[in-house]
Amino acid sequence: MNSAFTPPRIAASLAILVIFLAGWEWGPDLLGVETYIIPPLSSVVEGLLDMFRADRLWMHIGVTTFEVILGFVLGSLLGMVGGYALGMSVTAEVVLSPYILALQIAPKVAFAPLFVLWFGFGLEPRILIAVLIVFFPVLINVMTAVRNIDPDLINLARSFKASRMQVFWKIQVPASMPPMFAGLRIGATLAVIGVAVGEFAGGNTGVGYLIVLTAGAAETAKVFAAIFVLTMIGIIAYWLVILLENRVLHYMPSREQRGF
Repeated sequence: MNSAFTPPRIAASLAILVIFLAGWEWGPDLLGVETYIIPPLSSVVEGLLDMFRADRLWMHIGVTTFEVILGFVLGSLLGMVGGYALGMSVTAEVVLSPYILALQIAPKVAFAPLFVLWFGFGLEPRILIAVLIVFFPVLINVMTAVRNIDPDLINLARSFKASRMQVFWKIQVPASMPPMFAGLRIGATLAVIGVAVGEFAGGNTGVGYLIVLTAGAAETAKVFAAIFVLTMIGIIAYWLVILLENRVLHYMPSREQRGF
């Protein structure tokens, strides 16, 4: 069976993981690093288990996951709509691009306290930050893909009396799918960052809130544990996008077929 996950590759990846975990467990002590700076792996595991017992970690994971999903979905949909609109209309691109660029350049972290001021300490500010961060990579990838479609292909379709909607669904959408999924991969991880920033800014739920809480109590092991949980949420979101991509773009050649 032709697969990227061959035994040698899996073994190499697991070896790197084992070396990393061993270095984390014994490295700080050997280097004389204080545990309040970098706690050993065993302390982080104990902190993680204690957070499940005492800090209702499952509830906080559920809140953060919900925010990530909603922020990712809304940001992606808005990015797709904007990308297709700007890609198909030169006028819209020229008129709106300066304002979109300005919003992209503005640091998203700076919006967190502003959204909290506007919408309070609920879920809305965190979701909005995730939407704002996810929106741009999807928009840029879709817009660029649509603008780079061969004009002769569109002209050929129009010569056969294809309508504007037929050109859109039969040519522009399929051509934009691979770049769009590349943007969705980026957006899946950025959504976690956006939600975490929103949870840092305010509220009393979410894994980001636990990071602020445990950092304030100087519980470094629990801070590392919460960061690990956020990382796992991001990894799962990323792989779910890949699974969806493999289902939708099943006709695309695999890495082995491309020679990588």
